[in-house]
Amino acid sequence: MSGLFDLTGRLALVTGSAQGIGQGLAKGLAEHGAAVVVNGRSVDKVARSVAALTDLDLAAEGSVFDVVDAAAVEAEVDRIEKEIGPIDILVNNAGVQFRKPLEEFPDEEWQRLLQTNVTGVFNVGKAVAKRMIPRRRGKIINIGSVMSELARANIAPYTATKGAVRNLTRGMCADWAKYGIQINAISPGFFRTKLNKALMDDPEFSIWLEKRTPTGRWGEVEELVGAAVFLASDASSFVNGQTIYVDGGLTVSV
Repeated sequence: MSGLFDLTGRLALVTGSAQGIGQGLAKGLAEHGAAVVVNGRSVDKVARSVAALTDLDLAAEGSVFDVVDAAAVEAEVDRIEKEIGPIDILVNNAGVQFRKPLEEFPDEEWQRLLQTNVTGVFNVGKAVAKRMIPRRRGKIINIGSVMSELARANIAPYTATKGAVRNLTRGMCADWAKYGIQINAISPGFFRTKLNKALMDDPEFSIWLEKRTPTGRWGEVEELVGAAVFLASDASSFVNGQTIYVDGGLTVSV
């Protein structure tokens, strides 16, 4: 059973992995043996992220595309499969945030959140699953949020998108589990990332969060790696359609 969490010989595509949580997950999967494909929209950011991994003697290559562009996604997934290898693991991590009272929320930002956080998961998930289905194996990990379960003022559209990711994960399971594919989600709590910079810079919020979270602190990106490795490995062979909350206990306490 020593190889239960070993990812050696597997290829993982991690969207939105040029920074933040995605970057941390790509590094963690690579440290457990996977070759990783780093994705982002910026050529320079992707190149820097790949270099940071290869400097550590970890196997990494870059792939520049926008998850919102279905045609670009299809073309790039096809290229990866032909030039690098079959994708064994997909982490749908790419996401955006925008904060504003709901009655003042700009229409264009609503559309941007929907397109990136939901349609992006659909686009990449579909493109990769089409290749996994004939192989009758594969792992898809969608990144949700504690906002898949809860809500906060000023981020209602983000909450809506992450709730959709949770149910899309269930739907993917209902359609694709029969092909030997495991589709699950990781929903992080409040982690120290660029996406949360506005909250991290607010002392009042940090104090509230530390009191509200049973663990009493912000999460560190490295603390998400264990859940990702579990869901990417043979250890989770009968886990499907589930959402794992990595949140220091936030969603289970009042």
